[in-house]
Amino acid sequence: MVSDINYWSIVTKRIVVFALTLIILFLAIKFSCFYMPFLIAFILALLIEPAIKALMKKFKWTRQVSSIFVMAISITLIVGIVGWGTTTLFNETNKLLQGSDQYFDKAKNLLDNFIGDDGIIERLPDEIKNAIKSSEADLIHTLSDWITTTLKGIKDWITTLPNLLMTVFFSLMALYFMCTDKIYMIDQVEHHLPDVWTKKLVSHLREITKSLGHYLRAEATLIVISFIISLIGLTIFKFVGLNVPFPLLSAIGIGFVDALPILGSSTIMIPWAIIEAINGDIVLGVAIIILLAIMAIVRNIIEPKLVSKHIGIHPVFTLIAMYTGYKLIGVMGMIIGPILLIILKEIYGPLIEKGVFRSLFERGENV
Repeated sequence: MVSDINYWSIVTKRIVVFALTLIILFLAIKFSCFYMPFLIAFILALLIEPAIKALMKKFKWTRQVSSIFVMAISITLIVGIVGWGTTTLFNETNKLLQGSDQYFDKAKNLLDNFIGDDGIIERLPDEIKNAIKSSEADLIHTLSDWITTTLKGIKDWITTLPNLLMTVFFSLMALYFMCTDKIYMIDQVEHHLPDVWTKKLVSHLREITKSLGHYLRAEATLIVISFIISLIGLTIFKFVGLNVPFPLLSAIGIGFVDALPILGSSTIMIPWAIIEAINGDIVLGVAIIILLAIMAIVRNIIEPKLVSKHIGIHPVFTLIAMYTGYKLIGVMGMIIGPILLIILKEIYGPLIEKGVFRSLFERGENV
C-alpha cells in the first residue's frame, strides 16, 4: 500500500512538472508578441554571440568591448538596409494598394477561365461545378480582404514612426544588456532560484541556447541568401522589362515562406510561374523557374556546411507547432511555434525518446 502511494506521488509530480512546462511554453507564445522587442534582442544576441566570443578570444578584449564593436557593425548594416527597405517597401505597398482592384480583376478572370464552361474542370459533375462557381465570389472577396488588410497593416506599421522607434530603441537596449551583461544575468537567475532548480535550469539553458542558436544562425543565413538572390533576380527581371512590378515585396514574401519549416520558396515561385505561363507570359514563367533553380542549387551547396545536425523533429509535429502558433498569435506564430517545439524537445529529449506516457507512469525514482 505504501509503495502504491509513493508510486502515485511520483507520477503526480512528473505530470505536474510536464504540465507546467507546457503552460510556460503556451504563455511564451502568447507573450512573444507583447514583448517582441525583447524577443528580437534575444534572437539577435544568439546570432552575434559567436562573433563576440571570437573577438574576445583573438584580441583578448572584454565582453563589453567586443559586444559594443559587433553591435556597432551590426546596427550600421541593419540601419542602412532597413532605411532603404522601409522606403522601398512603403512605395511598393502604396502602389500595390492603389492598383489592388486591377490585380483582383485579373485573378477573377483567371479563375473564371479555370472554372468556366470551357475550363479545366468542365468534366466534373454539375453539382461540384455549381458549388465551385458559387464559392468563387466568396473566395475572391476573402482573399482580397486578407491581402488588403495585410498590406494596410504593413503601411500603417511603417507610418507609425513613434511606435517603430520605440520598438527599435527597446530592442537595441535589451540587446546591449543581453550581450554585455550575460554573466551577470545568469548569476542573478542562479541567485534567486533554489540550487536544485539552478542545476537543471542552467543545464537545460546551455543546451537550448546552443541548439537554438545554431538552428537560428543556420536558418537566418539560408533565408538571407534566398532573399538576396530572389531580390537581385526579380530586380533584374523588372529592369529588363518583365512583369515584376514589386520585386522587394515579392522577395520578402519568398523569404518569409522560406523561413517556415517544411515549406520553401518553391511554395510561392512554382505557382507564380505556372500562373504567368497560363496568362501567356512564358518568358517570365521560365525566368522564375530558372531563378528558383539557382536558389535551390546555392542552398544545397551551403546548407550542409551550416547545418551540422538535424533537429530530429518529424515534419508532422512541426506542422502542428506552426498551426498552433498561427491560431494563438497569428502569422508570426508560424515561426515562433517551431522554435518553442525545439525548446520542448531539448528539455524533454530523454522522456520523448523513451516514450512520454511510459516515462511518466513507469515505476522508479528517475524523472
